[in-house]
Amino acid sequence: MKANACLRAVALLCLLLGFGQGFASSHREAPLIANDPLADNTDLYAFRSPDNPNTITIIANYIPAELPFGGPNYYTFGENIRYEIHIDNDATIPGDEIIYRFTFSSINEDPTTFFNIRLGLQNLKTTYTMERSVDGGQTFQVVLSDGIVPPPNIGPRSIEGPVGLNTDYESLIAAAILSSSSGETVFCGPVDDPFYVDLGGIFDLGNAPRQNGPARDGLGRYNVHTIAIQIPIATLLKSGAPATPENILDGNYVIGVWASASRKAMRTLNDDGSAPDEDGDWVQVSRLGMPLTNEAVIPIGYKDYWNSLTPYDELGDLILDPFFYNPELALYMDDDQFGGAVPAFSPLRIQRNSLQAFDFGNGQDGLYVLKGSPAVAGTALDDAIFGTLLLPGPGMPRSVDLWPAFHTGVPNFPPYQLATGKNGNPLAAGKPFVNNFLPNGGDMLRLNMAVPATDRNDPNFSPLGLVQAAVLGLTDPTYASSADLEFIPNMDGFPNGRRLEDDVTRIELQAVAGVVLAAVGLWYDDYTAGDANPVTQDLLDVLTYSTGVEANDKAFLGQFPYLAAPWRGTYEN
Repeated sequence: MKANACLRAVALLCLLLGFGQGFASSHREAPLIANDPLADNTDLYAFRSPDNPNTITIIANYIPAELPFGGPNYYTFGENIRYEIHIDNDATIPGDEIIYRFTFSSINEDPTTFFNIRLGLQNLKTTYTMERSVDGGQTFQVVLSDGIVPPPNIGPRSIEGPVGLNTDYESLIAAAILSSSSGETVFCGPVDDPFYVDLGGIFDLGNAPRQNGPARDGLGRYNVHTIAIQIPIATLLKSGAPATPENILDGNYVIGVWASASRKAMRTLNDDGSAPDEDGDWVQVSRLGMPLTNEAVIPIGYKDYWNSLTPYDELGDLILDPFFYNPELALYMDDDQFGGAVPAFSPLRIQRNSLQAFDFGNGQDGLYVLKGSPAVAGTALDDAIFGTLLLPGPGMPRSVDLWPAFHTGVPNFPPYQLATGKNGNPLAAGKPFVNNFLPNGGDMLRLNMAVPATDRNDPNFSPLGLVQAAVLGLTDPTYASSADLEFIPNMDGFPNGRRLEDDVTRIELQAVAGVVLAAVGLWYDDYTAGDANPVTQDLLDVLTYSTGVEANDKAFLGQFPYLAAPWRGTYEN
């Protein structure tokens, strides 16, 4: 009871103080990293390449809110920083199996000018070394050296002009797409920030969609720096996995991905104006797996602590779990709590009386009331299957949906199958639609590489990812007529990995509102158990909810690196 009371007090305090420090996936999300933008992870993506399906594309972005015209000292990757992409592919082995490490260096080609580019020369010309470890970080091998980082897209005189580089920016990007000696395709450089969200509305006490006025993409016309790698699936497979998956949800094909940035522990400033001296051990200062974790789930007092952990540390940590079991955002989707304080979230109501039996409000028991009963025997909620992982105790209602989505992934096992074929029993076997279960670490993007990529030109392609796959699997006769495993468009979408197009802000708000519970048959309160049609008004309200910003400000490319070119410093309004 003391823990629950503490959580409620923290939640109320957060409501009084404001809506937190960040909701831009991971842009300036924690107090310490906000003062170190060059090491700040902003977003992470992992998806099966739509035009090259034998590969996986991983994109790690850094440096938030880059003004395209931010000269004369334009943004670039930082020196004395280790940028790393971590991959876990085997739950039986603790820690990472594969790590890609990038280190950058910059030179002034012409220190006599205040211009960044002049007469074919660049100042702060940046190159990188890429290393790879396949033994969990014990040893690293250089697989690409002197990698090219394109300059900032300053303007036409600097890029195309004869007194500048006398080229075009598309050619600069093409020249920077490189092949490593170990078979990866790589691009590092400035790009349009692919994340889209109404920052102004969200920061204004959750005013998304805005109640008085049009929404605005708060990251529109800003850039970031990206590390993009396209990796053969064969490279990412765990040892002993079959070369061809048994089916499109083969558990041997699940990987976990997270990114980080680390700095030396000590920095000494010099009084002669020279660069600081860096010394000591490497210390992780930023990390990112699932989007919005450190922004919308972790309270401000714990954000720097969260950034210091690895996902493997986090899995054994008991401090942060309560924020997933009883998420603060759920308080604003519950009329018995603070639902009236955030009118923009009014379509997002959580289940307080699902099937007239189960209460998923904060502090309630959810499905724990079935603990040890015959109803959960043989399901993922049975202690004999996964132990106490998913029903750890009373007063933790979201241990069955939000916690596994962020910490373990979801198994293709009852009750984590669509309600199609369940005949009204949410704990029964239903239609499979996800399996990215990797209970080896905490917060990571988890991707099942066996799931086919949805064609971006498919009329069923949707930025709602797995939410839309669930909708099709429940309502479209093409898929809902059978409980058999089959590919449903968008099964490759967030939170099964993350595609550039996925509207993760909307998906995660819908998830907090219980859309995953509804998908497996734990319908909203306005559904009466036994009725023929579970598509009630509450469910429709959640599915049709929108923040008001539903697409990026620039179209994505159809080929690697898929990201749009960075905004030009001289763009016109």
